[in-house]
Amino acid sequence: MSTEQDIRPFRIEIPQAQIDDLHARLANTLWPDEIPGGGWDKGASISYMKGLAEYWRSEYDWRAVEARLNELPQFVTDIDGQQVHFLHLRSPEPDAVPLVLSHGWPGSFIEFLDVIGPLSDPRAHGGDPTDAFHLVIPSLPGFAFSEAGPKVGDGSTEQFAQVVAKLMARLGYDRYGAQGGDAGFFVSTELGRIATDHVLGIHVNGPITLPSWSDDGTEPEYSPEDRAKLDKLTGSESYTRFGYAMVQAGRPQTLAIGMHDSPAGLLTWIVDLFQRWTNPALESPDDAVDRDALLTNVSLYWFTRSFVSSIRLYGEGDSWGMPARNSGVPTAAAVFAGDNSIRVLAEQQHNIVRWTEFDRGGHFAAMEAPDLLTDDVRVFFRSLR
Repeated sequence: MSTEQDIRPFRIEIPQAQIDDLHARLANTLWPDEIPGGGWDKGASISYMKGLAEYWRSEYDWRAVEARLNELPQFVTDIDGQQVHFLHLRSPEPDAVPLVLSHGWPGSFIEFLDVIGPLSDPRAHGGDPTDAFHLVIPSLPGFAFSEAGPKVGDGSTEQFAQVVAKLMARLGYDRYGAQGGDAGFFVSTELGRIATDHVLGIHVNGPITLPSWSDDGTEPEYSPEDRAKLDKLTGSESYTRFGYAMVQAGRPQTLAIGMHDSPAGLLTWIVDLFQRWTNPALESPDDAVDRDALLTNVSLYWFTRSFVSSIRLYGEGDSWGMPARNSGVPTAAAVFAGDNSIRVLAEQQHNIVRWTEFDRGGHFAAMEAPDLLTDDVRVFFRSLR
């Protein structure tokens, strides 16, 4: 085996100087005044963000979180000249099915921490041991401890799927399932297209469905509920819903200077998206997602200086809204509260064999409703084992 193909153990070790610098920058944040009548309607709530930033500075314990993360089996390997970081958890059940979990943006591998135990060791979590999975959870290229590719196009989800397919092959998995949401949705479904003979099934949460995906230009038969979702995707609300993506796709370097210089700015940009995309019945982001988990996710972006590399996927790929070939791989979709997924559009591009809608959870399903996601993944792959 060549040196490039070596799989090496990895530990997270953030220098204390970086932690001290973070605390100093947060203490010296120059906060704007709240816009009258603003709240969350004009972007992030300034008063909420002040409190969260102070908690990050004075109460959140990175060292304790780092120690817990280092209890997980982490590794790095070199694929196409770039370091790829991943978790690899072998189930104690010998007949477990390999499953690769791909995170989204602005997420990271920590999205899946609450589903690791139930999916890999269901016996220990009150489940059926025949539902067990061997888990591979990569940091996608340009995220956290995975290096970004050096060429234009390396930041696309299409290229991410190539890297993930090579990782699964390197780990010796010839037949495996794929799961993901957001960017992980594109990675998982692309795996079905480029590694069709190796992917036994695809499970996605919040499948991204856009009307431009219709190949022949004809309009599907939309239900009233579909029409309401379509209006959110293409109507006047779409400008505020997707404005962040337009900036990240078109002017990534301009945005990144602020995000890499100000932890309060980075925190606010990411938390504003969590507030909009988590369960719409909950106003505060940390009502939907554990506060420390939210800050761990943001801390990874800050300590690894990966904001600008992570947003390359918005400007370097062809996945967003473009027609894609149906892989034919059996695909299950879990739709959570606030998701605007439209089944008739999903069925134009994917072999949808299971469609489940939930009234809680949200865009960050593995963090918001890990129990629902775990159960849906188990049921779907049970039929494919």
